[in-house]
Amino acid sequence: MADVTAELMFEVLKALQARLAQVDGKIDELKQEMQASRTSQNGIRQEITSVFQEISGIHATLVRHEGRLDRIEKRLELNEAPTL
Repeated sequence: MADVTAELMFEVLKALQARLAQVDGKIDELKQEMQASRTSQNGIRQEITSVFQEISGIHATLVRHEGRLDRIEKRLELNEAPTL
């Protein structure tokens, strides 16, 4: 087995340190991408909530109009007669 010198160990540790710095850089990139994804997801969630609220408002309007239409039909006696 070759003699392990301090100089050889130093070279190996320098290479290891360089690789570790690359890994740290990649982890930072991934963190930024995750944050961007979370921000995008929150924006989409807010849009979906807005659409849901809009649909709920439309539904409430339709229910109100249906009730009014029912009252108008009763006043005008437009109830459908059962067909024989």
